[in-house]
Amino acid sequence: MSFNLATILRESAAAAPDKPLLHVADTSLTYAQVDETSGRVASALLARGLEPGRTVAIHLPNVPQFVMAYFGILKAGLVMMPLNPLLKAPEIAYHLRDSDAAVIVTVDLFAEEVLKAVPDVGDIPVFVVRTTDAELPPGTRPFEELYQAADTRDIAPTDADDTAILLYTSGTTGRPKGAELTHFQLFMACTVGGDTFGFQPDDVSMVVLPLFHVFGLSSIFNVAVRFGGSVVLVPRFETGAVLDALERHRCTLFGGVPTMYVALAQAGPGDRELSRLRVGISGGASIPGEVLRAFEQAFPGVVVLEGYGLSETSALATFNFSADERKVLSIGKPMWGVDLRIMDDDGHELPRGTEHVGEICLRGHNVMKGYYKNPDATAAAMHGGWFHTGDLAYRDEDGFVFIVDRKKDLVIRGGFNVYPREIEEVLYAHEAIVEAAVVGRADPRLGEEVVAYVSLAPGAAATPDEIIAYAKERLAAYKYPREVYILAELPKGSTGKILKSELRAL
Repeated sequence: MSFNLATILRESAAAAPDKPLLHVADTSLTYAQVDETSGRVASALLARGLEPGRTVAIHLPNVPQFVMAYFGILKAGLVMMPLNPLLKAPEIAYHLRDSDAAVIVTVDLFAEEVLKAVPDVGDIPVFVVRTTDAELPPGTRPFEELYQAADTRDIAPTDADDTAILLYTSGTTGRPKGAELTHFQLFMACTVGGDTFGFQPDDVSMVVLPLFHVFGLSSIFNVAVRFGGSVVLVPRFETGAVLDALERHRCTLFGGVPTMYVALAQAGPGDRELSRLRVGISGGASIPGEVLRAFEQAFPGVVVLEGYGLSETSALATFNFSADERKVLSIGKPMWGVDLRIMDDDGHELPRGTEHVGEICLRGHNVMKGYYKNPDATAAAMHGGWFHTGDLAYRDEDGFVFIVDRKKDLVIRGGFNVYPREIEEVLYAHEAIVEAAVVGRADPRLGEEVVAYVSLAPGAAATPDEIIAYAKERLAAYKYPREVYILAELPKGSTGKILKSELRAL
């Protein structure tokens, strides 16, 4: 069956060509403009002799050129590989080599790292998006050059099962692996997602999540394009700037990770008029109940709905569908077309109940077709016909799924299983604590010891001993942290997710 994901842009452009698709700072671009310009990019890429199925890397922050390159690559029948622009040269070289990338698009601010990486890979053309008036580095070409070709209006007749996006996982359990997401999977993901959110053409979504991440790209951006809505593109999260943009563009939908909701709840709306904002979508990490309640109290009328997904599942796999049908701390129920089981280590499905904790396993239209050039990793992740997520959870009697922790985050203290998320929930309820993360460290007597890292609210005061005593009153003896460290801010990745790997390294 022939199908290309770029059809979502073409159909929305045909329905409302003059409607704004992108708002970026003081600039707005219509559906017709994005459709035409991305068509020029497609023609320019094909004119370079790229064959269908070749990979083009996008090493960009949230700028309009990301969108033009994204749809241009799809229209040309090529594969888009998004890269975190903060990657260093050795990391860039690994991704380019592993993906067999033929071209890379970067931004002048980060071009130096790309130019260090390219000689280790081969002769790969480097196109640079300019954000300043400085001259481009030698050996690169201006991205605007890709705008010079004629828009043929063609969309390559790709097969629905052809890879559209090669999305590399974070690599927390080894070197990053490229998850192959197809045109059909991504179309279904944004279609089901939009139906679930009740997305309408007059909705305006804020995309402050990075577009190189599956949450921002698939669950927020693609949904808006699929249903003919508008997108406010924000390069990075800054509380005041985000609140100003929410008001200015009368946003109705916000997608973010828990740390963003923490910052927004602390700041509050002030005197801004945000009456159109109706829903916040949370993902990327489990949102603590205290954070959810604080945000909804600060922003009356907005409901925060938590979902769960992975790069390998084209983003959302489960969701809390509405304010009436949600459970705080739950990741909700499976999305339409997604099968979910909680399995033990032998692959047997566990019954429902809090005492039956097992691994979340998924199958459905959203699950990747495999890891690029890595059949062993694919077989390990997909054995038995199910994608094994590595996340531990249970399912209650009503069918809601509750994440307990990552398998790798589980702390085994003196033979007892300790789930960091349970402890983090307790710590977040402390009036002085604004962020918390719990990890395990090696202990010669107990195997592992429980360690907590926290940051405090502005003006708040607490000592490690006070926090330990607070947790001790609320948790079983084997669970409460024996060590607490207070940091000015917990380390975070580019999506705002707390980096437990860095905390373990401390």
